[in-house]
Amino acid sequence: MSQPYSGEAVAPAPLIPATARGEATRRKLLHAAEEEFGSKGFHMASVSSVTQRAGVGQGTFYLYFHSKEEIFTTLVREIGHALRKQVTEAMATHPDRLDAERAGLDSFLAFAAAHPGLYRIVQEAQFVDEPVFRDYYERIANGYTLGLAAGVGRGEISEGNAELRAWLLMGIGHFLGMRYCLWEGKRPDAAAMDQVMDFIRHGLMPRGKAKK
Repeated sequence: MSQPYSGEAVAPAPLIPATARGEATRRKLLHAAEEEFGSKGFHMASVSSVTQRAGVGQGTFYLYFHSKEEIFTTLVREIGHALRKQVTEAMATHPDRLDAERAGLDSFLAFAAAHPGLYRIVQEAQFVDEPVFRDYYERIANGYTLGLAAGVGRGEISEGNAELRAWLLMGIGHFLGMRYCLWEGKRPDAAAMDQVMDFIRHGLMPRGKAKK
């Protein structure tokens, strides 16, 4: 006997390439989608503009993605995965947590500079598929929280709410990337980064002033 219909839409299963050539075509489509969505926005970009930029036929698109919405949400997830991987690898070479913070922030800003459509794509995800938008940030925050908690355990940073600190530090990186990489097309210089790290290390309290 068939199960009663629940009333909830069921997302189609993702289309997985069976060959290396197919995976290369899929990557080409995703790269083209990043450029299209990043420059035009979700609503102005189209399946045909993505395939034209990728240099493939429009029918080929549907061998890999069911819709414009699917390639967009897939792109957001893959950008998030690539960003987390790059930052994690950069931080792993610095065993001290504060040194790792600098390396991770540098790595994030390098990623933002290399992906000029990053901010537009991720922010539009809030209106295209909010769960994907939240997942993008929550996955970053979850890994960040674990790293900060480990730093506390090793005595490298002070005790505190690791999750709250993760979101605060993500905010620093987010707006630095917007201010420099997005609006000026360049990363902050070493002097600016030194000031950022001074703030992360010491906060706003004047040197030598006793805590109340």
